[in-house]
Amino acid sequence: MYRFLLTPRWWGINVFVLLAIPFCVFMGSWQLSRFEDRVQDHRDATEQISADRHETARPLREMLPVDKSTSGRQITATGRYGKQLLVPDRQLDGRNGYYVLTLLRTDGGKALPVVRGWLPGSADAAKAPAAPTGEVTVTGALQASETPGDNGVSAQGGLPDGQTAAISAASLVNLVPYDVYDAWVTLDKADAGMKAVPATAPADSGLDLKAFQNLGYTGEWFVFAGFVVFMWFRLLRREVEFARDAEMGLVTEEEPVSATSSSGV
Repeated sequence: MYRFLLTPRWWGINVFVLLAIPFCVFMGSWQLSRFEDRVQDHRDATEQISADRHETARPLREMLPVDKSTSGRQITATGRYGKQLLVPDRQLDGRNGYYVLTLLRTDGGKALPVVRGWLPGSADAAKAPAAPTGEVTVTGALQASETPGDNGVSAQGGLPDGQTAAISAASLVNLVPYDVYDAWVTLDKADAGMKAVPATAPADSGLDLKAFQNLGYTGEWFVFAGFVVFMWFRLLRREVEFARDAEMGLVTEEEPVSATSSSGV
C-alpha cells in the first residue's frame, strides 16, 4: 500500500520536506536569537544610562561623534544660549507636552541643542522660561540626533515658527543661522518651572518595532515548519486512501497526482 512512497514524485516531496523543515527551524531560531540580542541590548543600555548618571561629565569634544558607546554619557559644554525652539507632542510620565530646546553657542562656533526641560500641554512660547543670559556651563546626557519615525518622533511638517518636530542637525540647520552639532543634550536638572527629560537608549538597542518584528518572524518560520509537516501527512493520507480504494475496486487506478489535485491541494 505504501509502495507509492518509492515513486519519483514522492521522492521529490520527501526531499523537499526534509530540506524545508530544518531550514524553517534554522530561520526561526535565528530570528529568535536576534530578538534575544535586542532584549539584551535594551537591558545593557538601561543599565548603562543608570550608571552614566553617576559618572564624571567629560568635555563635549571628547565624546563626539555620538554612537552606542557615547550615547547617554555625561558631558559638559560652555557657551551662550541663543535661539530657542519648542518641540511639540512629547510624552513624559504619561502626559503630553513639549520640550524647550535652546541652542548653546559654544566657543568652537557651532551650536549645541540643549533640552532645558519639559512642560505639559500644547507648545506655547509664552510659557517657556527664557534661557539664562551670559556665559553658562551645562551638564547633561549626550544624545544622538533624532530620526523622524523612530521612538515616536513626529515627521510632520508645517509647524508654526519657533517649533521643530525632531531634534537633529538636519532639521535645525534650516531654522538657525549657524552650524549645529550632530547631537543634543538633555540637562540633568531642568531649569526652573520645567521637568528634566530623561536620556533615552541609543537607536537599535531597545525593544522597538524591529525587535518585535524579529519575534513575529520567529513565529512565522515555526508556523511554516508546522505547515510543511501538516501538508505532508495530508498528502500521505490522501495517497493511502486512494490506494486502498483502488485495491477494493472503488476507483479506477490513476496517477496519484489526479487524486491529490482533485482534493484541492
